[in-house]
Amino acid sequence: MAATYEHSRPALTVDCVVFGFDGSQLNVLAIRRGLAPFKGRWALPGGFVRVEETVDEAARRELAEEAGLERVFLEQLYTFGALKRDPRERVVTVAYYALVKMSDHSVRASTDASDAQWHPVTELPTLAFDHAEIVAVAHERLRGKVRYRPLGFELLPPKFTLTQIQSLYEAILGRTFDKRNFRKKLAALEVIVSLDEMRRESAGRPAQLFRFDAVRYARLEKQGVDFEL
Repeated sequence: MAATYEHSRPALTVDCVVFGFDGSQLNVLAIRRGLAPFKGRWALPGGFVRVEETVDEAARRELAEEAGLERVFLEQLYTFGALKRDPRERVVTVAYYALVKMSDHSVRASTDASDAQWHPVTELPTLAFDHAEIVAVAHERLRGKVRYRPLGFELLPPKFTLTQIQSLYEAILGRTFDKRNFRKKLAALEVIVSLDEMRRESAGRPAQLFRFDAVRYARLEKQGVDFEL
């Protein structure tokens, strides 16, 4: 005999805060909803979890379907369950945040999203549902995480300059760093490797290119490395 339940069950969704760095600003990906409720409004990529999939699988599927994003860094953030967060019915959402190298991915809207665009995190349009709150929580989580894990490198191209790293951390943390002190601390961590390549960033001299040494970091992590910059 099949099991039955005495209590009504809320619907379950996933919503994804996708961060990208364009070289100067931290951005969030938003999709324009093609269906009610909030048709035509900007929102986070997401949707209902299917019975046959896990929440992680649902998050990755929704990113692929609504924004064309695959194989990105994705981590569970928080569960949002306010009683009236969705006008349709009782809906609980499991939120995620993703980190994307913008140069590696061309976003495209599909399924029930009519558009997909990057917006600076400091200049977001009005978002549907409680998505502004979800973005705020995700941004705060990212600010905290980059202080002890090298998550910032997930937003940079494989080869980068020291100026790019500093600009990224300033964009995430909302503060400026002294150039000399920042580079001194970064060098002390010994997790980036200089390359025999240069890139011209402006009218000035070409800048040295570097790459992140994931193997070196993995060894340091076991020793309890502090990534505070």
